[in-house]
Amino acid sequence: MKLDTNLEQNRFNMVEQQIRTWNVLDLTILNLLYKVRREEFVPAAYRSLAFTDMEIPLDHGAVMLTPKMEARILQELHIKKTDIILEVGSGSGYMTALLAELGAHVYSVEIVPELCTLAKMNLQTHGITNVTLEQGDAAQDWPQHGPYDVIVLTASTPVLPEAFQKSLNPGGRLFAIVGEEPLMEATLVTCVAPGVYHTKILFETCTVPLRNTLQPKRFTF
Repeated sequence: MKLDTNLEQNRFNMVEQQIRTWNVLDLTILNLLYKVRREEFVPAAYRSLAFTDMEIPLDHGAVMLTPKMEARILQELHIKKTDIILEVGSGSGYMTALLAELGAHVYSVEIVPELCTLAKMNLQTHGITNVTLEQGDAAQDWPQHGPYDVIVLTASTPVLPEAFQKSLNPGGRLFAIVGEEPLMEATLVTCVAPGVYHTKILFETCTVPLRNTLQPKRFTF
């Protein structure tokens, strides 16, 4: 019984010390972090670190973003119950689960077959059914189910492909971490009217890139 108490204390500490202090104050999101049990989506070898302020390694070079980053992304996107969401990079399925709890339906695309299987298994275990998981390369676009109300790239991209913003419904929001090491910017793009977009830089950060991303044009001499 003691273990469970510790677990809940650690979860509480994560929310209060990491997430609230990073200006995530939306009660819907804070409550969701208690409901969807992060440790059950973390690889067994790292389970003891499920609530720490670090990126957790997944296989094939992928990572789970830090808890505060996940929470901040959700807060910035202002997801509504009617939203159709595209997630690029399913990873362990944790972010997918959070998105699914907030929106109407999530189309989540993962390029690595093993991670796709892992996410599928984790979502099934938690009884989350409003998700379509697909294996494929969505680093530059995934128009199959668009247009979308929300698009989330869960890893970085050196350049943000225009195709993503063009896949947004009017009022739609897109979150991406754009740039290359050591400087990347968490970016929120909003489709304010058909063909009209507003871009807001939220903060600087750094994380692993998606596979097969659009590369910046480089000068060759």
